[in-house]
Amino acid sequence: MFHCIPAPQGVIERKGEEDDPAAIVTKALDTFKGEVIGRLDKVEAKAGSAEALVSRLDKMEARLNRPGTGGTSDGPADVTEERKAFGTYLRRGDKGMPETELKALNVSTDTQGGYLAPVEISTEFVRDLTEFSPIRALASVRTTSSPAVTYPKRTGITNAKWKGELQAAEASEPGFAQLEIPVREVNTFVDISNQLLADSAGVAEAEVRLALAEDFGQKEGAAFVKGDGVLEPVGLLTDPAVTALLNGHATNLATDALISLMYALPAAYRNRGTWLLNGTTLATIRKLKDGQGNYLWQPAFQAGQPETILGRPVVEAVDMPDVAANATPILFGDFGTAYRIVDRVALSILVNPYLLATNGITRIHATRRVGAGVVQPKALRKLKMAVS
Repeated sequence: MFHCIPAPQGVIERKGEEDDPAAIVTKALDTFKGEVIGRLDKVEAKAGSAEALVSRLDKMEARLNRPGTGGTSDGPADVTEERKAFGTYLRRGDKGMPETELKALNVSTDTQGGYLAPVEISTEFVRDLTEFSPIRALASVRTTSSPAVTYPKRTGITNAKWKGELQAAEASEPGFAQLEIPVREVNTFVDISNQLLADSAGVAEAEVRLALAEDFGQKEGAAFVKGDGVLEPVGLLTDPAVTALLNGHATNLATDALISLMYALPAAYRNRGTWLLNGTTLATIRKLKDGQGNYLWQPAFQAGQPETILGRPVVEAVDMPDVAANATPILFGDFGTAYRIVDRVALSILVNPYLLATNGITRIHATRRVGAGVVQPKALRKLKMAVS
């Protein structure tokens, strides 16, 4: 049974065979089918375009959500390649990295600063602790503009005598001398690549300056304790004018020796005296007791006050030697009176970007000029261990 379907527009009635109803219906169906298929193709094309658009938007959203893109990170957007390369390096190592990413990471040799390139780790450093002896806090410090400082020194007093009536007075004359403290120099330089300076956003140069300050402080503190006086300042332990008191044993500290050391000084120096020793020696002394069973060492009973030995403050100096045969592990005295430090030039840092510019390197020079010496040896005593 046929349903009546209106003939599409454009169908022209013809005579003859085309008057056959079946032929007309078949032709109309074919035309309608073609139109339906065409419309379906357009719908599918539009659906495919929409799906592609959604996929593209998803990819763009994922890219924008990555750290360091779209201006959402704290660092600049132009370091994305370095971040990507650094992340790949952490997962695979340099042998598993594509050549393009390896080039992006290789600012310089890793152990000499290449790890500074990614912004995420350029603002934090893990540093080894640098210890140095705090002699400056104990000694007298002054500045000078000369290559040496000369101190007038009185070596004796007058010789007055008791006289009777009408007895003539006798002349006397105190002795005088001069003590000179020459200024010494310590220096070094550091070469650092221009790429590293640029890529680390100034952090590399700041770390170099900090390393120089710590190094110079360490060298200076060691010289103040045991400098040889040739190229270094004269140290507290090496000045032969400082009197040594014998401990009586090569390795065991004696309580009586510490008491004798303290009271070997004149009262004026003793009452301003300070103990100077390292942490290992201090640990040994903390175990010592007097005849009544009281510890020689006493803790600080108030915030900001130092711990004490026999009532006098204690200062740790890492450069003091350990307790050993023929060593001098302990100093006691009035360091402010006994020792002078003369500053000629504070730590001077000169950045020279021109000397090695053709090699892409900046040289950082560092210089320190300082002198020091014992000016009053009678204000100090040192404890010397016996020879084994």
